[in-house]
Amino acid sequence: MERHEIEVFLTLAEELHFGRTADRLGLTQGRVSQTVKKLERRFGADLFERTSRRVALTRLGKQLRDGIEPPYQRIQEEIAAVAAAGRGVTGTLRVGFSGAFTGHLLQHITEQYARRHPGVEVRLQQIQLFDPFGPLRAGQVDVQVTERPVNEPDLTLGPVLVREPRALLVANAHPFALRESVSIEDWADCRLLSVGGASAPQYWLEHLFPTRTPSGRPIPRGPAVLYWEDAMTVIRANQAVCPLSLAASRYYTHTGLAYLPVPDAPPLEYGLVWQTARSTKLALAFIQAAEAAVNARGGPDRALATLHDSTRETT
Repeated sequence: MERHEIEVFLTLAEELHFGRTADRLGLTQGRVSQTVKKLERRFGADLFERTSRRVALTRLGKQLRDGIEPPYQRIQEEIAAVAAAGRGVTGTLRVGFSGAFTGHLLQHITEQYARRHPGVEVRLQQIQLFDPFGPLRAGQVDVQVTERPVNEPDLTLGPVLVREPRALLVANAHPFALRESVSIEDWADCRLLSVGGASAPQYWLEHLFPTRTPSGRPIPRGPAVLYWEDAMTVIRANQAVCPLSLAASRYYTHTGLAYLPVPDAPPLEYGLVWQTARSTKLALAFIQAAEAAVNARGGPDRALATLHDSTRETT
């Protein structure tokens, strides 16, 4: 088998979808289909069962996948490791994240990165609400995933890794908990959580925790917190509500809380950011690996959901 044939076969064996396989490999669906048919003619049997509803591996297809996938991955990892060593990609990389779901995504990215760059140790560190860029500027982390917008002259923005709809987190005792969704205008009838400390930029706080609705109605403020763990306590006590990513509902499953979609709110984006003056080979290699891993899972709009589903299937 040629290298491109192996890549097409293994990618289709993972995705079980011709369109997604074509997108991942930068090919047309026709090219993917032609490659699979060519392999099947060579082997004299079908490798995939295809219907209008599904694609599945045949018994022979599973045998081929199980036989060639481990050595092919090993070859790719060794090639990447030698290339990384040649470029000087070794050492310790410290990566920051702001929430459980971005942390989960980074763990997945780190596992893939470690296989390609065995000479690099990656350390993950949670960044707290009250000081979103402080650890980055202090050199405590080399690159981080954080909520956008980021308009800082000394920081460089990388690719968006996560794009998720917004939700409003309320206590089950809150009147809104009985609704299926809320609008941003409804936030004026709540006490919105506020963030303590003076290190977070005002434009950043205004985007995440607005002070007014789109029509100009003021949004009352609730207690100020410094850490996400404190936020959960305040919300569960029905002292405030909190806008956040809907993805949090898959990771923060505390009892006594309800997640309400906010259809008229723009989605929240989480992207990579680093100090312009401190960009390193390690960080740039990680950024490339992170973008590739997210694109392989369907892009920023789908990466978290597919990762969460695949993790749940294996546990």
